[in-house]
Amino acid sequence: MKKTGLDRTDLRILSAIQEHGRVSKSRLAELVNLSPTPCWARLERLKAGGYIKGFHANLALNKICNFAEVIVTVALTQHRKIDFDRFEAEINKRPEITECVSTGGGMDYVMKVVSPNLEAFQNMMDSLLALEIGIEKYMTYIVTRRVKSQRPDVIHLATYDQF
Repeated sequence: MKKTGLDRTDLRILSAIQEHGRVSKSRLAELVNLSPTPCWARLERLKAGGYIKGFHANLALNKICNFAEVIVTVALTQHRKIDFDRFEAEINKRPEITECVSTGGGMDYVMKVVSPNLEAFQNMMDSLLALEIGIEKYMTYIVTRRVKSQRPDVIHLATYDQF
């Protein structure tokens, strides 16, 4: 089933900016094998269509500061919409929670937390528990090293069984 009206050139543009971030008009055109003016016009159309959420730098955080990264799974006591909404509203207020996904199965959420140290992480968790936002249990997994971290291959995903 085709999800979008994007063609292979659009996908090459998205893949190139996902890999390289902001690049010049001529460099992007070179990367996707298209002349600069139509390439830039396509990029502007993709931006206007909401396909691009923003441009971000991939920082070497370990060169900037000390930090602790913790993966946390959370199960809620109740499973009503109001319970999920209350929990998610609080999670969205916390800058140290850098990712949170809702999951099916044994746990309701998986979060990635980046804090200055483990004590700061535990203080944040204690404050969440004190709010009584419906956390039944949580489990923590301290990240000791990053084995793999990459962006999804947009061309592979979008063209699987399509072309």
